[in-house]
Parts: sequence; structure tokens; C-alpha cells
Amino acid sequence: MQSLQDKASEWSGVAAADAFAIDDGNIFEALGGTPQPFVDLSTNFYTRVYEDEEEWFREIFAGSKKEDAIQNQYEFLIQRMGGPPLFSQRRGHPALIGRHRPFLVTHRAAERWLHHMQQALDTTESIDADSKTKMMDFFRHTAYFLVAGNEMTRQQSQGVACKHATSKPAE
Repeated sequence: MQSLQDKASEWSGVAAADAFAIDDGNIFEALGGTPQPFVDLSTNFYTRVYEDEEEWFREIFAGSKKEDAIQNQYEFLIQRMGGPPLFSQRRGHPALIGRHRPFLVTHRAAERWLHHMQQALDTTESIDADSKTKMMDFFRHTAYFLVAGNEMTRQQSQGVACKHATSKPAE
């Protein structure tokens, strides 16, 4: 059975080594060691998301306040990119698949999300080109990791056997 990481690489077109190039250095420090570039990116991104012309996409985010979404994302990004563990201190372990379980994370939704993130990165001047490339590879891979995780959890909830299930009936 193919792992979630393998599916993410296949579907995203981004090898795991490229996706996790963000770990080769400290992007948080490279961007000045302040939250501002991540706040700028998240604000830019969610402004686009909440103004998206596609109703089906906006509906994914309808249950969240924009300010909360921005804060959750920039705190996660700061933590994941080498900064202080702001997200974990406030919300606990990131647990991306579990936190995204309530949402229908499909290939189509991932592509729309990535469209907005690419535009947000392109127009966030406080992030250098090398960091933007590394971050986008991470985002593309992670978006499809969430798609794979969503498919797995939906199959399990519908009674589709996971790889650990046996063919022996329960007694």
C-alpha cells in the first residue's frame, strides 16, 4: 500500500526531498527572525480565499473567522519554518490531517488553495525568492498529503478496510 507521503509526492509532482528542503535551513531566521513575513503571507492568502469568486471554495472556510484562520496559519508557518512553537503553545500539536478532517479536502480544493497561495507568495515582498520556492514546494506537497489523508479517513469511516485489517471476521 502506498504511503500518504508517496501519494502526496505522486499527486503534487514534488518529491519529499524538495518538499522538506524547508528543513535544510531556518526560513524563519532567513526572513529576519520576526513573525511579520508570515503574518503578511497569511493575511494576503486569506484575503484572497475569503474573496474567491468560487462559492464552493469559499464555503470550505465559511465556519471560520478570517482573523482566526490568519492567526492559525501564520503561527503554524512560523513554527514549521524554524521559529518559536506558537501554534503548539496555543492549540496543541498541529495534527494536520485531523484538523482538516471536517473539510472536504479534494484534488480540486487543493489546486484552488495552491492557486491562492502561489499568488500570495508572489506578492509578499518580505519573502525572498529562494524561500518562496522552498515554501511553495512544501505547500504543494502538504496540500496533497491532506488530500490523501482525507481520502484515507473517509474510506475508513465508510468501512473500507485499512492495511491493518484482517479478512477474519470479528468474533
